[in-house]
Amino acid sequence: MLINAPFSLLPPCVVLSPSRYRAFTFSLTFLLYTSFHLSRKPISIVKSELHKNCSALNELSTASSSQLPNLHTAAECSWKPFDKSNYKQLLGAMDYSFLCAYAVGMFLSGIIGERLPIRLYLTFGMLMSGLFTCLFGLGYIYSIHSLGFYIFVQVANGLVQTTGWPSVVTCIGNWFGKGRRGLIMGIWNSHTSVGNILGSLIAGYWVSSNWGLSFIVPGLIIAAMGIICFLFLIEREYSLSGLFSLGNVLPSRESSEPQVGFVYTMPFYSGEMYSFYLLTVCLSFSLQGVIEFSLCLLFAKLVSYTFLFWLPLYITKTAHLDAKKAGDLSTLFDVGGIVGGILAGVISDKLGKRATTCAVMLLLAAPILYGFSMISEFGLGPTIGMLLVCGGLVNGPYALITTAVAADLGTHKSLKGNARALSTVTAIIDGTGSVGAAIGPLLAGVLSSQGWDQVFYMLMAADFLALLVGADAC
Repeated sequence: MLINAPFSLLPPCVVLSPSRYRAFTFSLTFLLYTSFHLSRKPISIVKSELHKNCSALNELSTASSSQLPNLHTAAECSWKPFDKSNYKQLLGAMDYSFLCAYAVGMFLSGIIGERLPIRLYLTFGMLMSGLFTCLFGLGYIYSIHSLGFYIFVQVANGLVQTTGWPSVVTCIGNWFGKGRRGLIMGIWNSHTSVGNILGSLIAGYWVSSNWGLSFIVPGLIIAAMGIICFLFLIEREYSLSGLFSLGNVLPSRESSEPQVGFVYTMPFYSGEMYSFYLLTVCLSFSLQGVIEFSLCLLFAKLVSYTFLFWLPLYITKTAHLDAKKAGDLSTLFDVGGIVGGILAGVISDKLGKRATTCAVMLLLAAPILYGFSMISEFGLGPTIGMLLVCGGLVNGPYALITTAVAADLGTHKSLKGNARALSTVTAIIDGTGSVGAAIGPLLAGVLSSQGWDQVFYMLMAADFLALLVGADAC
């Protein structure tokens, strides 16, 4: 079927020639998804402020004036409703609310997103994510102490953030071929770690004085990036003649012919199109490696997101640092993640074996996780080294599976002519992985009450399971 590309669906600002827009799209999508992770990070930094270490404050009070009694109580130190003894479970429930909504929404995102232009779909998601991130911070400004409010905000934010990943992966997959996909996407995927680092630094700046701004500022940033997305994003390669010719007739997404011009498939709601979508999903699931890599990502993402949401609090409790210092130190884990993701891409390109690369890194991660569990016994130097190495080995497989592997499977020759498959495969793999991302932080909240050792035993078990299911894809 041939359709016209309405000019109103094109971005208002097209400032570069097609030959230069590829690099621009690489940079733009990098910054767009950086803002997603930047807005997710504040909750992990603020946790130690929501339930403070009152004993440390009492010691400071006593040291400054030995004549004064200890005035700090749990209720005075902490933010209701997180001032109770079960605060770890409550904080874990907030993580679970966000991540469970994200996991469910990821599967639905493929259905909705494929019927809308990527630029508009992504813009909507980023604006709404900015709104809900700011709402969490407004809980501090307006002294909101209702657990239900924070849970609602987390669920809503988890749902709208699912617009991001399938959209940017599909967009970058449309602009870049298989040539050096591992290296290109290894570099590109560092946006997750860059976002985590920036989110930690921004949230840490205000966490002790006004933790509401730790959410409001990142919320405003992702909303601003949503506007930039609306103004500039083009989802696939184009020609200037095709782009500005209003009467240009273009092939639909289902066409196997080379795409010329800006392509957009109008929404279809007929039974025939619904059956076609179901066929796409079935074909995607039947591809060798989709199920294996999806399950591998489930356990790998469980480990990665447990660190994402709990590492600053763990450092605060074990290394006895304040929230800002712990947040700053935790960024080293993400620095290691950047290096690990790029190395995984380069090695997998050289070997031509994505699964083997993942398996080796998962195998090496297990003993490092055990060593990391004893972080409080190390000095600052060994701790920094452990954070860097652990970040690289934990995030390397996660980064490789969600980018290069998903793109390879979504453009498999058996799916030739079906451009919907890339977004669908991405949603299947990352949606399954997000189930693990939801389970990990929740279990960490429960197990940490019995000692942090229990959390690391859980992480090592998940790493071993990821290795087992990943080996089947080799």
